[in-house]
Amino acid sequence: MWPLYAAGFTTAFGAHGIAANLGQAGGDLTGSLLYLGLLLALYDGAEVILKPVFGSLADKIGARPVMIGGLLGFATASAAYLIVDSPGWLWAARLGQGAAASAFSPAASALVARLNPAAKHGRAFGSYGFYKSIGYTLGPLLGGVLVWVGGLRLLFAVLAVLGAAVALWVLLAVPHVPPLPRARQTILDLARRLADGAFLKPTAALAAATAGLSVGVGFLPVSGAAAGYGPLATGAAVSLLAASAALVQPRAGRALDAGRLSTRTGLFAGLLLTAAGLAAAMLPGLTGVLTAAVVIGAGTGLITPLGFAALAASTPAERLGQTMGAAELGRELGDAGGPLLVAGVASALTLTSGYAALALVVTAVAVPFARYTRAPKGVPGRG
Repeated sequence: MWPLYAAGFTTAFGAHGIAANLGQAGGDLTGSLLYLGLLLALYDGAEVILKPVFGSLADKIGARPVMIGGLLGFATASAAYLIVDSPGWLWAARLGQGAAASAFSPAASALVARLNPAAKHGRAFGSYGFYKSIGYTLGPLLGGVLVWVGGLRLLFAVLAVLGAAVALWVLLAVPHVPPLPRARQTILDLARRLADGAFLKPTAALAAATAGLSVGVGFLPVSGAAAGYGPLATGAAVSLLAASAALVQPRAGRALDAGRLSTRTGLFAGLLLTAAGLAAAMLPGLTGVLTAAVVIGAGTGLITPLGFAALAASTPAERLGQTMGAAELGRELGDAGGPLLVAGVASALTLTSGYAALALVVTAVAVPFARYTRAPKGVPGRG
């Protein structure tokens, strides 16, 4: 499992480490916010388009080769900018990194499910999410140190080495998991499966959690700065959010496996916590910012392992890659849609109104889980 955790760390560290430090690259990047915004969007844009494609490919040829190929592609794309330092190659490298992450991220999720029995899925996905959260937390910090020491090219060099090293680790340590025989599936069959509540509800919860996390990372520093606090305090708030999410995920997974927490109850509670955290962000001063960071982190940390465990439990093993790729697409849409909603409402009204709008959306996503939070007496299980 450790190489899979390393892959999760790699995609998170690569995404946030570079995104947080592109503005320090100088030249055209700092001269045009539109240029910078488009460059930032390349990584996520590639993931939105390609994750379902590579997820389906993992089901067809096996998740392990797709994962290794994606990691090697990530290393190659990172090395491209290291070799040729120019704006054009920076665009190509960032696009290549996003495309490569689209391959190894859903493949890693599928392997987490295939290599662990259903009774341990909560713990496995909780641990996977923990190391991914560590990547999100350390990316901006370590990336900033690397850029300060040797510029953006040093950061890309480290990512190239990291991608290649993890690919070698997967090759040596992860067992071969052959693809399973698959019944013929039409586009209509796929549409029906993805429209089923067993897929839509966990994916909607994951999208809502990602939206809350993205808004917390992007807008809580704005709230802190508006209250007169400097970058140290606002940066601590973002780190607190990521740390809260990282600490909750393994515990939530263990509680699910032990039968102390059901999937529906956990997702319902996680969504309400995320909404409450967004509401706390409306409070003035550093108290509101820090409270929001802890509560949003706890809510998203509760949702993430339970959502993926629910998807794994309801998906035929031979279609895990396809399901994980489609679910990752839902998360990417939440990652983009949450900040867009808050920014749109904030530009017309206020930032607190933006927080309130997203809190209402997250609460609405929780409603379908409400009537299932109490299982009939004497009926155990994850539902």
